[in-house]
Amino acid sequence: MERLQKVIAQSGITSRRKAEQLMEEGKVFVNGKKVTELGTKVDSNKDEIVVNGIPIDKEEPVYFLLYKPTGVISSVNDDRGRKVVTDFIPTDKRIFPIGRLDYDTSGLLLLTNDGDFANKLMHPKSKVYKTYIAKVEGMPLRETIKKLEKGIQLEDGKTAPAKVKVSRSDKSKNSSIIEISIHEGRNRQVRRMFDAIGHPVIKLKRETYGFLGLKGLNAGEFRELKPHEVKQLRELVVT
Repeated sequence: MERLQKVIAQSGITSRRKAEQLMEEGKVFVNGKKVTELGTKVDSNKDEIVVNGIPIDKEEPVYFLLYKPTGVISSVNDDRGRKVVTDFIPTDKRIFPIGRLDYDTSGLLLLTNDGDFANKLMHPKSKVYKTYIAKVEGMPLRETIKKLEKGIQLEDGKTAPAKVKVSRSDKSKNSSIIEISIHEGRNRQVRRMFDAIGHPVIKLKRETYGFLGLKGLNAGEFRELKPHEVKQLRELVVT
């Protein structure tokens, strides 16, 4: 027997928090009866669970790592008909991206149908570092880089300290390649951080997610995570 909101989250329909909200709003039914009590436990193999009028089937959880190309939306669909990340992974499971990468950003993106797992990785208390390689305009001074390392004030608050390393600078092209690692996941955060120090991003790629990298993959390719990798990711989450 498991908590109802956990079973809903694991189905991939929504996050655990949203599932709790739907329960409180009276939009969840178990065996034909409305359930609003958050502590309710169910047998996912026997009980019929309906959320917002849709019956859920508890799928086997799957976990994928995608090398997202640029020009792709980090979503399961797009009302403007643009390519989305789920187009690259042929599966009958209801997978969705864990977090997002901007349309113009390439690199490592995780996808799953395990809402509870995704929620934990995206939780603000999670300290999973993501490393990006940024090509930026100009050649930032050491004092400027220190601002990123200490945390920089953005319109939605000060960022957590970042790990920053200048890989190389090209005076003739007036640009620099910078490696930056952060554990937050705000919208367009890396781009906004570099905008804030006066060195806009020209090109951006996410190289790593925790201990995971892109080795062996080309843009548009994916692989399934190994069981020990899923286990390690769970152990990285501090919630």
